[in-house]
Amino acid sequence: MGRRSKVDPSLGKAIIRKRFEGQRRPTDRDTELHTVDLNDGPSWTKLQSITQQGDLEEFLHTAELAGTEFTAERMNVKIVSGSQAGNTFLLSADEEAQALQRHRENRDRLRVPRRPKWDETTTPSQLHRSERDRFMDWRRELARMQEEDGLLLTPFERNLEVWRQLWRVLERSHMVVQIVDARNPLLFRCPDLDNYVREIDERKRCLLLINKADMLTDAQREAWAAYFDREQIGYLFFSAKESNEVLRREREDAENNSESSTEESADKTPVDEASAFEERVRAAALDDVALRTRVLAPAELVAALQRACPKIADEHSKNRLVIGLVGYPNVGKSSTINALVGAKRVNVGAMPGKTKHFQTIQLTDDVVLCDCPGLVFPTFATTTADMVCNGVLPIDQLREFTGPSALVARRIPRWVLEATYGIRIPVRSEEEGGYGLPSAEDLLASYAAARGLFKPKGGPDQARAARVLLKDYVAGKLPFCVPPPDVEDSAEFNAEHYAPAAVAARSRHVIQHAPADFSVNRAASDRRPVQRAVNSVAPARADVLDRQFFGSSTAALQGAQRRAKTHHVEQGSGFARSTPAAIAARSVVNDRGEPILATPVAAVSTSKKHRKRRPGKARSAAAAAAADDF
Repeated sequence: MGRRSKVDPSLGKAIIRKRFEGQRRPTDRDTELHTVDLNDGPSWTKLQSITQQGDLEEFLHTAELAGTEFTAERMNVKIVSGSQAGNTFLLSADEEAQALQRHRENRDRLRVPRRPKWDETTTPSQLHRSERDRFMDWRRELARMQEEDGLLLTPFERNLEVWRQLWRVLERSHMVVQIVDARNPLLFRCPDLDNYVREIDERKRCLLLINKADMLTDAQREAWAAYFDREQIGYLFFSAKESNEVLRREREDAENNSESSTEESADKTPVDEASAFEERVRAAALDDVALRTRVLAPAELVAALQRACPKIADEHSKNRLVIGLVGYPNVGKSSTINALVGAKRVNVGAMPGKTKHFQTIQLTDDVVLCDCPGLVFPTFATTTADMVCNGVLPIDQLREFTGPSALVARRIPRWVLEATYGIRIPVRSEEEGGYGLPSAEDLLASYAAARGLFKPKGGPDQARAARVLLKDYVAGKLPFCVPPPDVEDSAEFNAEHYAPAAVAARSRHVIQHAPADFSVNRAASDRRPVQRAVNSVAPARADVLDRQFFGSSTAALQGAQRRAKTHHVEQGSGFARSTPAAIAARSVVNDRGEPILATPVAAVSTSKKHRKRRPGKARSAAAAAAADDF
């Protein structure tokens, strides 16, 4: 008799009885029906950012917004996902130009969902119902643009709760500041947001804060300033990273000085530091010429914002300027607030969507910051790879990596990639089926092999290499800045970033021999195991195939040709045993050693060989005589 189990079966039965309490249990004769329960799950999941949905998830979410309950037969449900044939990751130059032209033609159709009108007589349930209806109409219009017109949109925010946070920020703020990435400002700017702010109140102002401006050169900032002036777009250049670095150095110096004079540091209070910051704000007097291309300090930025938007007296602001900060996730919005406040008041994280609710921060006695959660506005995009490289999509959740990696290899010059990582990237020529530029496989295999990133079963792990390279690209280790629309040549626009002196300042793999003489140390790829690993992944090149084929067979073929002209060729050397007449007929051979017959084949006499019978068992004389008699 086996050992009795310690598990009490009555516990499972009690759970089942509790689950179907007051209900009839399903039987085998019941049809397999699946009922969807709406609004389930904990309350903290309501503000989760939703930018990508599959067909089924989008269908369920739309049903939830519409407040529709449905019952579907499970066995008859079939989800069909559309797919496009061919290479959908990158576009050619002509296809990209056509896509950008279509984007300009349909730019006015990209709108921000408006909050419906309400007053004191509107109940919360009525307001929520009207907000859902307005939001569903907005999503239908975007779906029509994608399906009927074939336009590619960025993965915009699909959660209504996040848009409600934006509506509250716009209603409270006197000035709305859109924070964008300096490497591609127009991708992160929503033009319709300015129209929406003016619809709420004509006295409100909008401004474009170009963060990460330290990645732009002086010439690049001048080009963008000229474009924004022509388009009549208010803008300011700022670098939260540099401001936080300056703040960190000031704190370290203060701590070092405090060790020698503890009494003076003890007298310093946060109130004194706030007063000192307000003094710097009042002392910052910059004219329009100085603000044109200058990367502002925190005090200078606050002074410029106060001058750009006067105070609007209302019952909520208490005679203070309320500045709303809006932007995509991962553009440095939280870092900007930390730089302005001078202390860590806002959580900062590499994963987009760290801030979940809007929050107000008292900056000075006259200025209040209103931080909105990171929100992805609907914007036209050329490819999904471009969205990954711009940091719109999270890299850790990436499944297809060849497209973004190929885009990085196309934008960054080959020698810059080699100098940054100290590797050697093989490139196939046009005769070998290449384009003269490194492919995604060449780049990823070279980096993975040089860094020791291999799969469990062998071979370079290109997926891990792609995540590292793409994160370096998004972080700015591989600099690339999109030029304004009136500048066509992006390579010339970024030429200053790829100068040998600039690359040598960023990488330790560039060796400077003279003021104008630089070389790249590619020691990471010169080891034989690395070379073998790269060659095993990269497609075989024409010269390698030629050496493999002709290197082992050319000498044997030439020797066989010489022997065929004058000697009898034995079997096993490339030719079968032949008679003297056949040898004479093969006196003329081609390059492969095959005979060129001087006489017709029928005239050549050949000897026919017969296979000898295998010897059997020796028979006795009596058996042989009996067989003969029979």
